Amino acid sequence: MANSEVKNLNSPDEVRKFENGKLDLVTMEGGVVGRLTLQPGWQWSKHVKPIAKTEWCEAPHFQYQVSGRMHVVMADGAEFDVGPGEVVHLPSGHDAWVVGNEPAVMVDWYGDSNYAKG
Repeated sequence: MANSEVKNLNSPDEVRKFENGKLDLVTMEGGVVGRLTLQPGWQWSKHVKPIAKTEWCEAPHFQYQVSGRMHVVMADGAEFDVGPGEVVHLPSGHDAWVVGNEPAVMVDWYGDSNYAKG
């Protein structure tokens, strides 16, 4: 039988900071959950690409957009915006940036364990 676990993203197990953003991570028996907080002006290709050393973000994401807006461009040329209350699945091969003056906050259940990890 599985054990119950309760963790709080306000007291993360790990914090990864990068220019204009940070990632809070909690590790549980069921996996890793991350909260990305990205400031206005943040863009993956400008602020995380130098850490990842890949052409596109290769971390797949399954995330809930808590606040702010993001614009996403896929390697195949598809583009779309994501806003509060939306759930998005992003496969590997994308770039994204914050739109507007509000920080973008997302909770991710898949992919953040290797995000912004040099």
